[in-house]
Amino acid sequence: MSAPEIRPTIEADLPAITAIYEHAVRHGTATFELEPPDLAEMTRRYRALVDGGYPYFVAEIDGRVAGYAYAGAYRPRPAYRFTVENSIYLDPSFHRRGIGLLLLEKLIVESEARGFRQMIAVIGDSANAGSIGVHTRCGFKMIGTHPNVGLKFGRWLDTVMMQRDLGEGSSTVPGK
Repeated sequence: MSAPEIRPTIEADLPAITAIYEHAVRHGTATFELEPPDLAEMTRRYRALVDGGYPYFVAEIDGRVAGYAYAGAYRPRPAYRFTVENSIYLDPSFHRRGIGLLLLEKLIVESEARGFRQMIAVIGDSANAGSIGVHTRCGFKMIGTHPNVGLKFGRWLDTVMMQRDLGEGSSTVPGK
C-alpha cells in the first residue's frame, strides 16, 4: 500500500465520499445524522463549503479515496466568521492507520492559511477514543461534554467539544 496523498477534493471524489459517509451514518455514532444523504445532497454540501472558502481534502491511497476532511462554519452568525468546525470521515478499511491525523493536520494548516482563528471539534459519542486522541495529538483541548444530547441506535449519546487556536488565535483581532 502506498503512502496516502492528501489533496483537495474534486467532484469526481464525491461518490466515494458519499459511500464513506453513508457507512458512518448507518453504522457509527460520529455523526448524528440518521438517514444518509444521496450524492446530489453531498454534492450540494461540498459546493457550498468550497464556494464559501472552506478547505475540503481527501486522502487517496493507490487511486482510492480512503477518507476525507473539511472545515465549515461553526455557527452561521457573523461574529463566528473566524471559527470553523472540522469533520473527518474514513473508509472503515483504513481506520487506525494515521490517515485521520494526516487529514486533520492538513486541515489545520489550510484553515490557518485562510485566516481562520479557532477550530472546534464536535465529536459524536464520548466513547469515540480514536477521534478524541487524534484531536488531542493535534493540540486540541477538551472544552466540555454535552451529555445525552443525541438519540441514535436506541441510545443516548454525548458530544465532546474540543478546540484549538489557529494562527494567532485570539491574541490579536483580525483586520477583516
